[in-house]
Amino acid sequence: MSVRAWLDSRTPAPPLALGQGVAQALGARADDARISPYDACLESAIGSLADLLVPDALGRESAADLLAADALVTYAFEAAAEDISQLEARASSAMLQLAALANRAE
Repeated sequence: MSVRAWLDSRTPAPPLALGQGVAQALGARADDARISPYDACLESAIGSLADLLVPDALGRESAADLLAADALVTYAFEAAAEDISQLEARASSAMLQLAALANRAE
């Protein structure tokens, strides 16, 4: 199942603009059935946040991108919860990856 198909199965559907932001952040990952929804969403969120955390890049105009990154992290954990045996390891890994972004931005 592609990540796009997995996202389309989520209810309730996100508002149109948010869904478009999520799709844009996912890029080619959205149609790749070889990558898990967890990995695709988390990688896309981290990539988006890394782009936003460069000096002078974060302003009001970035709000939609931040919301899309937040939605992607939420979707990543929703996907991770489908395999409870991996949840703790995935949560720990995601926290470390997200925290590393803060360290890079300083």
